[in-house]
Amino acid sequence: MRKVCIIAGGMSQWGIRQATLREMFQEAGKACFEDNPMVTNKDIDGLIVASAYTERLATQTHLAPLIAESLGIKTRSVCARVELLCASGSSAIIMAYGLIKSGVADVVMVAGGEKLNTPQKWEAFYSQLCSVDHDFDGAHGLGLPPAALAMVAKLHMKKYGTTEEQMAMVSVKNRRNGINNPKGQFRECIDLNTAMCAKVVAKPLKLYDCCPLTDGAAAVILACEEKAKYLTDRPLVYIMGTGQCTLYNASANKVDWTSWEALRIASQKAYKEAGITPDHIKVAQTHDCFTISEIIEYEELGFCKKGEGGPFVESGQSDFGGKVAVNTDGGLLSCGHPFGGTGIRQAIEIMKQLQGRAMRNVEDAQFGLTQNFSGMIAAQTVLVYGREI
Repeated sequence: MRKVCIIAGGMSQWGIRQATLREMFQEAGKACFEDNPMVTNKDIDGLIVASAYTERLATQTHLAPLIAESLGIKTRSVCARVELLCASGSSAIIMAYGLIKSGVADVVMVAGGEKLNTPQKWEAFYSQLCSVDHDFDGAHGLGLPPAALAMVAKLHMKKYGTTEEQMAMVSVKNRRNGINNPKGQFRECIDLNTAMCAKVVAKPLKLYDCCPLTDGAAAVILACEEKAKYLTDRPLVYIMGTGQCTLYNASANKVDWTSWEALRIASQKAYKEAGITPDHIKVAQTHDCFTISEIIEYEELGFCKKGEGGPFVESGQSDFGGKVAVNTDGGLLSCGHPFGGTGIRQAIEIMKQLQGRAMRNVEDAQFGLTQNFSGMIAAQTVLVYGREI
């Protein structure tokens, strides 16, 4: 089985855009090729596109061939679209990784993005009711993410003593780190008082505890090790391990909303495949769609003990200079969240961190991690990356 490297990455401007979905994918593709001028569209033999709401909100189905043509890519191995809501991008990377590793493809672009800010923004929220069991959970409004994660936050606060201040600290950290991503939706720092006094969205979650709806796209290029050596002059960054797990989709089947067993299973598989432990991870991009989710992810990824996620962020252990720098480019809270693009943006940041060319680098990072969950905290997806020594 062949080794797989990530050799280039770029993204469009993220935010509230007047651009079409096609135009944002073109921006991302152009930025990706500009990131590594040694690789061109003629070198790409496969394309996987990640997008969750392209039919409902962009009124465009059959997206992969459209994007291939728009980027001048003539696929010879694979041309397909992947949908797994918030984990669409990372799932697409896993699939491209598997195709290259097995020899089906050699060089694959993975591109993902969404057009969520339609002329009537209520459409995006209404469409999210389709991301859960539409006949049961959706009918009770649980498809709207703040409702579900507000319940998680209340339970975590009750069970482990997590505070609203600790959740706000996640937002303050990530908004500050967002300055490191010039194409993110928000590039403004906030202080703890601003976060704590913001408008309540779904108690105890306030405005800055929640990531925004975002238009945008991102793209990366993966290659087998043999090809990568000729297509980049930078240090090689490998996909070392992957893990994905789904245990329950319906809310009624969740035993403990504060214990994300699927994430533990997915991360342990990824660590085992990479031959490392959580202590080896010095930089991570986690799914901070809400501040409470990042706190729980510290725990389930093994960065701290269960129930200690709040003190972990409060003590600075998830920031630059701490045990593991989390969401170094601002995460979802700052960059925004065009569902299909998020896992790909995370991969770009980890690649740059491990190559030492991020806007702000974590010192001596040899391994990095990305993590997404989707739907009603259903599918958990983890990738571990490592640089050549």
